[in-house]
Parts: sequence; structure tokens; C-alpha cells
Amino acid sequence: MGTELLAPLDLAFWHLESDAHPMHLGALAVFSPAPGPAHGAGAEAVLELLGTRAAAIPRLRMQVRDVLLPVGGAAWFVDKDFDVHRHIRRVRLTGAESWDEGGGFMAGATRLAGELMERPLERGLPPWQMYVIGGADGGPFAVLVKLHHALADGMRAVAIGAGIFDEIAAAGRARGGAPARRARTVPPRSWMPGPRQVAGLALGRIEDLGRAFGVGASMVRASRLDPRGAPALTASSSGTRRLATADLDLEAVQRIRRAAGGTTNDVLLAIVAGALRRWMRERGEALPDEDPRALVPVSRRRPGQGAATGNRLSAYLLGLPVGEPDPWKRLGRVRTAMDRNKAAGPLRGAGAVAVLADQLPSLAHRFGAPLAGNAARMLFDVLVTSVPLPRSALSLGGCPLRAVYPMAPLARGQSLAVALSTYGGRVRVGLVADGKALPDLERLARCADEEVAELLALLPTH
Repeated sequence: MGTELLAPLDLAFWHLESDAHPMHLGALAVFSPAPGPAHGAGAEAVLELLGTRAAAIPRLRMQVRDVLLPVGGAAWFVDKDFDVHRHIRRVRLTGAESWDEGGGFMAGATRLAGELMERPLERGLPPWQMYVIGGADGGPFAVLVKLHHALADGMRAVAIGAGIFDEIAAAGRARGGAPARRARTVPPRSWMPGPRQVAGLALGRIEDLGRAFGVGASMVRASRLDPRGAPALTASSSGTRRLATADLDLEAVQRIRRAAGGTTNDVLLAIVAGALRRWMRERGEALPDEDPRALVPVSRRRPGQGAATGNRLSAYLLGLPVGEPDPWKRLGRVRTAMDRNKAAGPLRGAGAVAVLADQLPSLAHRFGAPLAGNAARMLFDVLVTSVPLPRSALSLGGCPLRAVYPMAPLARGQSLAVALSTYGGRVRVGLVADGKALPDLERLARCADEEVAELLALLPTH
């Protein structure tokens, strides 16, 4: 894999980062001890296996360097001094060692993962890290994965990171290490475009610029010069991070979807809205006059593009109806708003900030990143994203994967990001927050469970 320019959106993520606002996404994967004779496998063996498999993933050997052209640009280069041991570490936990969704090992692992998510990735190295979090050999353990957003969006992160699992690694060995599908060979052609190609490129560029102008105008109309949302969601940044997790019954979510119509994502967004309402009221906060806005990312990655180069994202803006006391009406309002967003499409509207970023030159990203980062608060209050995972059961060194909690980065001026994934019959929710702004993040996680229970209790009986 040779030199490869960062796509405009990747470059934007690279330059948006600061010490207080690291731009990495992540996942906390939790494993049970291996059954049978392998039950006593030690953490050091897991660490070695993880390093071997991570080192075999070509994308994880790439680092970012500045280039002369385009001016202000950067590119991916193979790190000739790559050493996987710089990226993978073991962190010990003390205390309870049983896998317990309500506490014990999970409480320690999530606390530690939150602290590790505070630390920016070292920019002179390939921008990723993995931590094996565990206690005594033969007990449960977790793997925290951190990938810079310039390296991966949610779907691409899954495609890259899946190579650490036994099942994916075995499939790769069966193919002789070759990718499942090879790119189609394109016959050589002249570097100088013909008249028809010039016309096509010009028309495409005009169309792209017109779309970007429309997105920019929508953003200006949607921006709030004086955002007055929930106090916790608009608190100033402390640079600290806290992680909490929730586990929702997928069958319960599907029952609600079947009764209400719409999509599973509509139901999950309504659950987030209801959980925020409950949490604000428990804190004694007055509900905001204006519904908090969620930025809901939408993948533009086509099937078969799993690990293809560059972030492929757009997003919708959604008002989370926390002021509506009726859970079913909240769900109805979310569904109506998302139907309206989907009818307009992901390439227009104020939420399509990524589409606008794709049209900006490299210098604009390099020097305009601080301004763009500060503008996030004027546009939205919380990020809510869904990350698809493989449906098949996975393992690492024979240790079954019990749960995966995705983690999204916090934009500048944001105190909370919500990420959701489905695995093992559960919807796994990862809540990443500013540690000082939301010290009671675990309460918000509990409120998500309570919202599901209330929606189930109110299911129509006819």
C-alpha cells in the first residue's frame, strides 16, 4: 500500500483535533473466559495474539504526513519503522473479576476506558491504539480500540478492526491473506481527458458546488447564535472523559417498532430522547424551551466498500422532543421528523456538514478547523450514531465476545455523544461524556432502560 492523499473530510477530522478534543472513535469489546482447556489462557497470550493480528492489517501500518501538493494537504504513508508494540498495551484491573452487566468487572473496565479515551493519539505514529483491560488470568477481559476519525468512520472502523477476531482471521488465512474481492483491472488510458470527459467533470463539479452552496445556506439558517439548551449539554469543556454503557433488549425494541411502524433507528432515537427527558428531570433541571438537536450521521458507503478509502458520511439534524411527556407521541414525532429528513435525502440540509467539508480545499481545513470546531455548538447539542456490527458470534483466542460498546468522539462544545450497536440480541449503548459536565452519566444509561420499559408497558393491546 503506497502513498494516498487524505480525502477532504478525513483532513477535516485530522485538523479538528486538539489536546482537549481528541478526534478518535472507539469501542470497548468485552470477552468471557474461553471454555474448556483454554479457560486459563493468560492476558499476555491474548496481548500477543492481538498484536500479531493487528500488525497484519495493512491500514493499521499507515501514518499521516504533510505533503507539498496540494498545498495544505496530507497523505497516508506506510510507516517503515512500524512497531505494533507501540500501539498495544495491557492495563490491569483490581477488584471484582466476574462479568456482570450491572457492576463488578464492567464497572472497572468502563471507568478505565473513559480515562484512556481522554488521551489523544500520538500523531507521529499510525493513529490507533488497543488496550487489553483485565485482571487475573482466566477471568473476563476487555479490549479498548481507539482509531482516529481520519482513519475510519463507523462502518470502516468495523471493517478494519474485524481482523482481530478468530473467525475473520481464519477466513483471511483460508484465502491466503488475499482480500475477498479484488478490484477490477482498469485498462491504461491517457492522462489527458477528452472533450466529453472535460464536460462531464465540469458538470459534476458545478453540481457538487451547487449542492455545497445549498448545504451552507441551510446551515446558516439553522445555526443558533445563542444556543440555550440543557445546561449539562452546553457546559464548557474540561477535556476529561467519562464512559457509561447500557444494554437494551433487542426483542423489546423490535416489538415497539412493530407496534409503532417506522424503523428500529427511529425507536432508538426516541429512546434517547426519553432517556434525556428522564435524566434532566431527575437532576432537577428545567426542560429546555427548545428541543436539543441531535446530529445523526448517515453512511454514504455502498455495499462492498467496507474498508474503502476515506470517510463516507453525511448526517441529519433532529430535534429530540424532550418536552413531550407522552412516550408514544415522542416516538411519533421522531418518526415524522426522520421521514422528512430521509425524503429530502442525506446530501442536503443543515446536517450534511460532511458534504460541505468534501468541497473545501486543503488550506481551508488546515487553517479553518478551529472556527469550524467552534461552530458545532451552534448547530447541534448531541451526537447520536448507530454502528452496524457483524451478526455472527465472534471470539478472540477462543474467548467469546460478550458485548461491544461503540464510542463516538466529542465535538468541540459538546458534552455528550451516544453510539449504539446491536450484538448478541442486545442493543449496546456507549455513552461518552465530558467527565466534569456529566458526572452522573450512569444515571442517564439507566434512564434508557427505563424508557424501553415504559414504551413496552404502553404497547397497544388491540
